[in-house]
Amino acid sequence: MEFALLGWPDDSHPLYLDHEQFAYAGKFVMTSTGKAVAGDDGPVAAAAFDEDRTDPATLVIRYVTVRRDRKGERLGSRLLRFVREHATGRAYDRLTINVNNPYSYQAAYRAGFAFTGEEAGIAELTLEWPGKRGAKRYRNGLAVFEQRELTSAEERFLAEKREGGPPDVVDSPV
Repeated sequence: MEFALLGWPDDSHPLYLDHEQFAYAGKFVMTSTGKAVAGDDGPVAAAAFDEDRTDPATLVIRYVTVRRDRKGERLGSRLLRFVREHATGRAYDRLTINVNNPYSYQAAYRAGFAFTGEEAGIAELTLEWPGKRGAKRYRNGLAVFEQRELTSAEERFLAEKREGGPPDVVDSPV
């Protein structure tokens, strides 16, 4: 699996993804965000990011998407880790991401992010790197999701994670 940084926010790089295969596909056409992808013969995962409007030392990951037929392979986590490593090499000392479901929450944790205790936007939890990754903080984020209307699969997923601590961080893809 190849990981590639297509450009930073100031590079004006659009990415065209199949809207039937990728959630948020239209958001990647925007030229105001940087992009990174994972794949071999075309993207199977993509991330879009830009600087925080109030703190130029913070990179905000706006969207992460994994092709529908490749979900569950930890590609989102590995791509987030890839972006994280490149961002720190570019002098960003903090990264944030807002997630709106327990699967994205888990993926961000696997990339080394931690729940800040804050919520943003429409039903999103804010995670940051670096952050405090203790078991209590991790479970506090899961508890927020448990208060929401969930699918039965999401309820089972949360029940499996409820008593544990944060997952191990995935290895660097580079």
